[in-house]
Amino acid sequence: MSQPQTPEDRRKSIRITDKLEIPSIDTRKYRVIRLHNQLEVLLVHDADTDMASAAMDVNVGDFSDDSDMPGLAHGKYPEENAYEQYLASHSGSSNAHTDATSTIYYFKIAAKRVEDATTTDTSPLYGALDRFAQFFISPLFLANTLDRELRAVDSEHNRHLRIDGWRLYQLEKSLSNPDHPYCHFPTGNYKVLKTDPEAKGIDVRQKFIEFHKKHYTANRMKLVVLGRESLDELESWVVDLFSGVENKNLEQNRWEDEVPFKPDDLLTQCFMKPVMNLNRLILGFPFIDEELLFESQPSRYISHLIGHEGPGSIMSHIKSRGWASGLYTNVLSVCLGTPGIFKCTIELTEDGLANYQEIVEVFFEYIALLKESPPASWIFEELKSLAEVEFKFRQKMQASKFTSKIAAVMQTPLPREWIISGLSRLGTFNPDRIKAGLACLRPDNFRMTVVSQKMPRSWKSKEKWYGTEYTYEKIPLDLIKKIEQAHSTTTKNRLAELHLPHKNPFIPTNLEIERKEIVEAALEPKLLRNDDKARIWFKKDDTFWVPKANLFVFLRNPLPSGTAENTLKARLYVNLVQDALEEYSYDAELAGLDYSIQSHLSGIKVTVSGYNDKLSVLLEKVLVTMRNLEVKPERFEIIKERVAKMSANVDLQAPYHRVDSYASWLNGEGGYLVEHWRPELPHIDAQNIQQFYPQLLRQIHIEILVHGNLYKEDALKLGDLVGTTLNPRLLPRTQWPISRNLIFPPGANFVYHKTLADPKDVNNCIEYLLTVGDISDRPLLAKTQLLDQMTHEPAFNQLRTKEQLGYIIISGMRGTSTTAGFKFIIQSERNCKYLEARIESFLASYRKTLGDMSEVEFEKHKMSLINSRLEKLNNLDQETNRFWEHISVESFDFDQVYQDAAQIKALSHDDMVKFYDTFIIPTSVTRSKLAIHLNSQVISLLDLEKSSAKEEVSDKGEGNGAIPFVITDVREFKSKMVVSRGLQAIRRINEFEEQDLGVKNSLIE
Repeated sequence: MSQPQTPEDRRKSIRITDKLEIPSIDTRKYRVIRLHNQLEVLLVHDADTDMASAAMDVNVGDFSDDSDMPGLAHGKYPEENAYEQYLASHSGSSNAHTDATSTIYYFKIAAKRVEDATTTDTSPLYGALDRFAQFFISPLFLANTLDRELRAVDSEHNRHLRIDGWRLYQLEKSLSNPDHPYCHFPTGNYKVLKTDPEAKGIDVRQKFIEFHKKHYTANRMKLVVLGRESLDELESWVVDLFSGVENKNLEQNRWEDEVPFKPDDLLTQCFMKPVMNLNRLILGFPFIDEELLFESQPSRYISHLIGHEGPGSIMSHIKSRGWASGLYTNVLSVCLGTPGIFKCTIELTEDGLANYQEIVEVFFEYIALLKESPPASWIFEELKSLAEVEFKFRQKMQASKFTSKIAAVMQTPLPREWIISGLSRLGTFNPDRIKAGLACLRPDNFRMTVVSQKMPRSWKSKEKWYGTEYTYEKIPLDLIKKIEQAHSTTTKNRLAELHLPHKNPFIPTNLEIERKEIVEAALEPKLLRNDDKARIWFKKDDTFWVPKANLFVFLRNPLPSGTAENTLKARLYVNLVQDALEEYSYDAELAGLDYSIQSHLSGIKVTVSGYNDKLSVLLEKVLVTMRNLEVKPERFEIIKERVAKMSANVDLQAPYHRVDSYASWLNGEGGYLVEHWRPELPHIDAQNIQQFYPQLLRQIHIEILVHGNLYKEDALKLGDLVGTTLNPRLLPRTQWPISRNLIFPPGANFVYHKTLADPKDVNNCIEYLLTVGDISDRPLLAKTQLLDQMTHEPAFNQLRTKEQLGYIIISGMRGTSTTAGFKFIIQSERNCKYLEARIESFLASYRKTLGDMSEVEFEKHKMSLINSRLEKLNNLDQETNRFWEHISVESFDFDQVYQDAAQIKALSHDDMVKFYDTFIIPTSVTRSKLAIHLNSQVISLLDLEKSSAKEEVSDKGEGNGAIPFVITDVREFKSKMVVSRGLQAIRRINEFEEQDLGVKNSLIE
C-alpha cells in the first residue's frame, strides 16, 4: 500500500534532462522535469525574449466525445473574464483548440514588468501562470457562461459550413468505420451540445463536468513554459502552481482495436460536389504505423519522390499533358495506436478531370518504378543533409507558436532530448521500412475521391453534418484492372517519361557566416545606389547570424493600374512565369531557396529568399525567364482556366475574407476588384500577353533591397544582374505612381451594400470603419494604436462573448497607404443593420469606461502597447519585411516603432478622451464613418426570432443625426471626395546614402 503524500512531496520534481538537441544558433536554455503528480514540463529560459508564453496540451480530443454529444471535447470550460483582462493589460492574449486526441490551451504575455511597475508587482508571467493553473486544478464551469461558449462553438461550426476543406474532411470521416472514432463529428454545434441533450433531460453542464473528471489528469498533460527568468525560477513557479493538478493515473488515450477504414471501405470512389469551382483527385492509402519510426521516417522518403515536381516525376508528366496544376502528398497521423493514411492530392485542370482515370494509372506506374528500384541511400542522405542544415539554422518563432507546438510534440514517444528537433531531422536509412511503406501503396488498398461540380453531375446522397452532396460507390472493375496493369509495369512497358529525380544542384555548400561582435545592431539599411535608374538598399545581417539572405526587387511601372484589363494581363503574365519555372525552381525550394513574383498596380515585385550560397543562380533564371518568356497557347489556356476559377471562387469565400477588399477599394483613389477584371478574361489570348509583357519591362524604375549574409559588393552585383538582364529604359520620377486615398469629410456617414453571391451562405459581414486622419501624423497614429490596445479585449468580450454576435469579431487600427482609421469586422448570422447598431452601442458605452479609467490602468495600457510595439523581431524575414514596408511606400520611416513608443508614452488620459470624443463616439458630429454591409441571401433564424420576440438589445444605433448616405455609384461617390496627399518621406533620402563607394554609379547602365 502506498504511503500518503505529504505537502512537501507534492512540491517536488524530477529533472529528466537538460541536454536537448537544439539549433546551433539557439541561445535558449532548456530543462525537462516531471512533477510529483506526473505532469511533464519543458522549461525554456530565453534572456532576450520580450514575450513569455505557456501552453498545456491535454491528451483528450474529439475522439473521446460521447457518441450522443459530438463536439463535447470542443468546449473549453469558460472562465471569468479576469484572465483575459489580465493578459490584455500586459500585451497578451490566449487561445485554445481541439484536435482528434489533444486539447491545447496557451497564452502569451509581456516577458517583463513595465518600466514604472512598483517593486511589489510580480512578473506578468507568474501572474498569468497562477491564473492559468486554475483551469486545470479547479475549473469553474460557470452555468452563466456555458451557454455562451456553446453558442460560440455553434458560430464556429456555421463559419465552416461553406468551406470545402471542412466539408471534405467531414465527408471522409462520415464514410469511415463507425467503430473507430475517426468517424466523429469533431466540432459539434448548438443542437447536438445543447438542444438535443436538454430535450432528453440531460444536464449539459453536468456532462461537461463529468467529461473533465473522466479525462483531465496530470499524467495526460504536457506543459511548456517560456520566459526570461532562470530555469530554476521557472521550475520553482511550476512546482508551486501546478502540483495541485490532480493525477488520476489514467492510461494514455490510444485506439488500437479498430482502423479507420475496413476492407469493405477500400476500393471505393467518392464523387463530392464542392461549394467552389474545384477539380481535385485524392488517393488515400491505409499506411504503416510510424509512431516509433522517428529515426527513419519512411513516409518522408516516399512522399519526397511521389510529391516531386522535377523531371521524371508524376507531376512533370501529367502537367506536360495539361492535366494538373499541382500535386501534394502527406501522411495523416490519425491517432496514437492507429496507423496513418498516406494521401496524394492532385489539382486537376478541366482536361485532367476528364482523364482522371489515366492519372490514377500514371500514379501506379510510378509506384511500380519505386518498387522496382531499391530504396536509394543517396536520396535519403540528400534529404537528411537538407534537414540537418534547416534545423541547424532554424530561427526563432513567436513564443506562443513555439510553446503550443512543442507541448503537442511532448505527447509523442520521442526521446525527451529530441522534443525540440522533433521529426525535423532524419536519423537512420532503413530500406526495409521504406519497402514496407511502399507495399501499402497497392491497387487493393486505396480509396479515391473526385471533387468537382461537373462530375458525375448528379449526386445520390447528402452528408449529415454539412449537407455535402456526394456519390459513393465501388471503383468499377475495368478501372481496377487497368490500375493493376499499371502497378505491374516494368521498364519495358512503363512510360519512358517516369524516372527517379536527379541530384539536387541547389544544395548549399557554403554556409559560412562572418560573425562579429556588434555593440548595437543597425536599425536601417544603407542606400548603396540612388539614381534615375535604380535604388539599391542594403543591410548585412548583424542580428540573426544565419547563412541566408532576402532579395526584394520592385520593377516600378504604372502600366498595370491603367485599366482593369492591364491589371489582369499583369496577373496572367506572372502566373505564366511561375508556370515556366515550376520544374526548375522545385529543387531550389527543396534546398531552402525560394522565389516569388507578384503583380501590383504600380509594377512587379520579385523576391528570392533563403540560403545565400546559390541565390544569384536562381535570381538570374527568374529574370531570364521573365525577359524571354514564350507564351505557349496550350499553357496559356491552362493558366487562364486557373485564373477564371480563382476569380469565380472569390465570390464564394467567407465574407470576412472579402470585406476588406471592398474597404480598400472604397478608400482608394483607384484600384480594381476581381469583379472588375473578371469580364476581361474571355477577351485575352496568348498573343495579347506576348505583346503586353515587353511593354511592362521596357521602361521601369528598379528598387532593390538586399538583406542578410551578404556584403556590399554582393548587393551591387545582384543589382547589376537585375539591370543588365532586363536592360530597361529608365522611368522618369515624374511618372512614378503615387498612392493616395480618399478623405471622408467630418460627420460623414457612408454605407455600401453588397449581396453575397453564394445563395446558401448564412453569414452576413460588416466592416465598420472610422477614419481618423493622416497616417504620418505621429500623435494621431499613437492615439489610434492606443485605442486599439484599450478596446480590443472589451470589444471582444462584449460583442462575441456576451452578445454572441458571431465567431469572427475583429477590431483595431486600420491603415491605408496614407490614412489611419479604426475598424470592426463582424461575420454573423445577424443582419448588418443590427451588427452596426451593436458596434455603435459598444462605442457609446465604452466612452464611460474610458472616462472613468484610473491613471494606473491608463498607464498600464500605455506600457502594454509600448512593450508590444518594441517587441524584438524573431528572425531575418521579419526584419526584411519591416524594411520593405517603409521602402515600398517611400516613407523610409525605419525607426517608426521607436517613434511610436515615444509618442504613446507622452499621451495623457485627457488626450485620449478628446480623441475619442472627436473621432470615435457615435454622437460626434466630426467623426467620419464608412460601413460596408455584405448581406446574405438567407434570412437568418436569429433575425426571425428577433422579429417575433422582444430583444434585450436594440438594433438602433446611437448616431450623430447624420442621415446615412448609401453608395450606389462608386465613381460618382469618389468624384465628390477630396484626395489625400501622397505619403511623405520622414527623412531626406540622401541621409541613407553610402558615401564611400565611387564604383556605384557605373552599375545598371
